[in-house]
Amino acid sequence: MTQPDKDKDPRLVRPRSGLLHIVDAAGYSMAGLRRLWCETAARLEIVGAGIVAVVFALQGAEPWHWLVVGLLFVLVLATEAINTALEELADHLSPEWSQMAKNVKDLGSLAVGLMLLATGGFVAAVLLGVV
Repeated sequence: MTQPDKDKDPRLVRPRSGLLHIVDAAGYSMAGLRRLWCETAARLEIVGAGIVAVVFALQGAEPWHWLVVGLLFVLVLATEAINTALEELADHLSPEWSQMAKNVKDLGSLAVGLMLLATGGFVAAVLLGVV
């Protein structure tokens, strides 16, 4: 199989440099965010973040609590995005059931679950006054 010529294949876009590269990267990130929004789990995680924000506001959480929980929720969404990407790759590479695809999906799910556990543990510690 021959490799496509990058200068002749209209599907391949040459990367731009400088500030235009940053603009392109931001566009790709926004496309990723739109794709992630299609995932029920991501939408539920965002709702969870909103609930935690209300509870933290009512509890009078300290500024560093807000900073840490914000970072944890960003990491939850980043992990969810990576999990979604892995699932899409597994589905593409193995359209039929396979142990490899199952392992990929289970490990991605574990990563998200561990992040949620860490985030929930921190939220519980704040609400219980442990930290």
